[in-house]
This record gives sequence, structure tokens and C-alpha cells, in this order.
Amino acid sequence: MSKRENFATTLIHGGISQDKHTGAVNIPIYQTSTYAQETPGVHHGYEYSRSGNPTREALEHLIADLEHGTNGFAFASGLAAIATVFHLFQSGDEIVISNDVYGGTFRLLDKVFQSFGLKYTQVNTSDLAEVEAAVHPGVKAIYVETPTNPLLGITDLEGIARIAKKHGILSIVDNTFYTPYLQKPLDFGIDIVVHSATKYLGGHSDLVAGLAVVKSAELAERIGFYQNAIGGILQPFDSFLLIRGIKTLAVRLDRHIANAEKIVDRLVESKDVKKVYYPGLDSHPGADINRKQASAGGAMISFELTEGHDINELFRNLNIITLAESLGGVESLIEHPASMTHASIPKEIREKAGLGDGLLRLSVGIEDADDLIEDLFVAIERSRINGQI
Repeated sequence: MSKRENFATTLIHGGISQDKHTGAVNIPIYQTSTYAQETPGVHHGYEYSRSGNPTREALEHLIADLEHGTNGFAFASGLAAIATVFHLFQSGDEIVISNDVYGGTFRLLDKVFQSFGLKYTQVNTSDLAEVEAAVHPGVKAIYVETPTNPLLGITDLEGIARIAKKHGILSIVDNTFYTPYLQKPLDFGIDIVVHSATKYLGGHSDLVAGLAVVKSAELAERIGFYQNAIGGILQPFDSFLLIRGIKTLAVRLDRHIANAEKIVDRLVESKDVKKVYYPGLDSHPGADINRKQASAGGAMISFELTEGHDINELFRNLNIITLAESLGGVESLIEHPASMTHASIPKEIREKAGLGDGLLRLSVGIEDADDLIEDLFVAIERSRINGQI
């Protein structure tokens, strides 16, 4: 049986896949805030749903299985997961982060945690020498996205883990774009994996959720404490929806990726397109590393049009692809990072990282590929200013 076949089975039967009380083949929604106790402190494993809930617990076991971790934690959003993990650090500590990190993560560090003395340094994490040079005694963690959002840069996970272990610091990876179907960072020595489960794991644009996974018992105890103490937990109904979405992750991602590869081929050939960012291209600077640690190039594409296009006119002419923030749902979504998902990053920092005003990010859905191609390229053609190319 192939690894992907094993994974597809774990999606359905991993974690706590059946209700031990009733035999229900789907874990029920335990929509309760509290639980009866026989005497103070004597109960059936649950006392208050912030501290533990059977539906959320089933999800947490499932994501731990899928990421090859020992403990999983579910939160009200991806940023809630990241914020809880950042509570592992103290005032005066510093975190090295990717230079084109998701705007919400940057805002969290720059506008919230920096107020409490937690510092950050941005580097090109695709360059391990640059990462190594940024580590000094005050640095306590390296935080990377691979692929990065939105430039789809690739970082060597083994290299990051090696640098972190050499300096006795933590390594944290946002695995939202790839999910454990394509990449398992813990297998490469990474300490903590986080997800915006709103995206591919949920897959249907109908919930907001975050996840974190670890292998270390010490990290599990600390994150579990902060999860309960801070209280940004995922609710039972959303936990149920997320389990439901995860079950079809393999079949959905196969279709997402097949569509993305067809669209990339057309973008590369188009005279209207100046540059395409996609890790599955042999021309991508991180292609070799990506092949080593991931099984495909994913379904996120970023690209820049040539001069003489009005991107707002492009957006107005789309009929199937939707202009919207977020990604990873069954429907295709396009956005303008500089004014949408990454608007919270100052312009000078965006441009230094290569995130210009002409960049577009496309989350390829599972619609018919030919329909998507026609929709996108008709809109691109109509976006030409006075017929320019």
C-alpha cells in the first residue's frame, strides 16, 4: 500500500473515529459547556468544555495522527493557534520569521506581541546561511512558511531543524498551504506545526479554525496549558465540520493540484504574464528542495501580469473565480495581496520582500479546469488597457 493510500485511510479512520459510547461512525457534536461530576474532581474525563470536549478531542487526535505528531490542539482560528504558540516565549525573546510571511502573522508580532517585548527579525528563510546569520543568543525560535505566502518560496525543513537544534531553539512551521497530505514537517525534525485549518483542511469555506501539532511531551504540556488558560479553543460544531472536511482532503487536493498544474502551464505560455510563482515548476528556485520534502507543488499560484493591464478590470470580468480573501476551498479564489491579505505589512517591507503591487494570488479550486482557464484568460485579455499587451 502506498503512503498516499495509507494517508487516505488515516483521514477517515485516524484519531478517535468512532464514538466509544454509542458506536456512532461519526463523532457526535457534544454541544455542552460543562459535565456532571460524581463528587468534586471525580468525573468521566471532562469537566468544562474550554478544558476538554469529546468532539474537539477527536479532531486533535486526528491531526496529530496525520502530522505524525503525538499531540494536537484545536483553536478558534489559525491566528489563535499561532498566538497561543507565541505565548511559549517571553519578553526580550526574538523570533526569526520568513520575510514574506502571511500578513496576519506579521501583524500579530508587529502590533501585538512586540508591545510585550517579543521581537522578530525577517529574513529570506530559503537561504539557510541568512537564517543562521540571524540567530544570536536572544533568538528563541525560527518560524517559517513553506511555501511562503504569497511568493511561494521554499525553505529546507531539515536545514531549519538542524539550525534550530544546533542553537537549542524551537522550529515552527506553518503547513497551511500543503497540509500533511503533501508535507509533514515533524518528520524533518521540526518542533511545532501550525495550520489555518480554515483553508484546505476544512476545504469548504464554511468554518474558521486553527491547529497546532507537536511531538514533544514538554511542548504538549505547555501548549495545552496555554490553550486552556487563554481559551481560544475551537467550538464543538466547528470541530465536527473540520473532521468532516478532513475526510475528503486527499481526493480534493488531487483535483486542486491537477487543475493548478494546467493553469500554470497556460500562465507560463501567456504573453500577458511576466512571472509565475509555483513550486511545481522546474524553474522555481526551490524546486529541488520541494521535491525532497513534499509530494507535489500544491494548488496556490501567484503571478504578475505584464505592463498595460488594469487588475481591477480583470477582477470585474471574472465570472467563476471569486475575488476574496482566504484560500483552499472548493471554489477558486483570487486576491491582490498588497491591498488585501498583506495590507498590514508596510509597503517598504512588502516591496523589499518582492511583494509588489502587481502581484496576484490564485487559490485554484476543484471546478472544471477548462472553465477556470477560460474564465481567467478572458478576464486577463479584457484587462488590457487600450488593447495593449
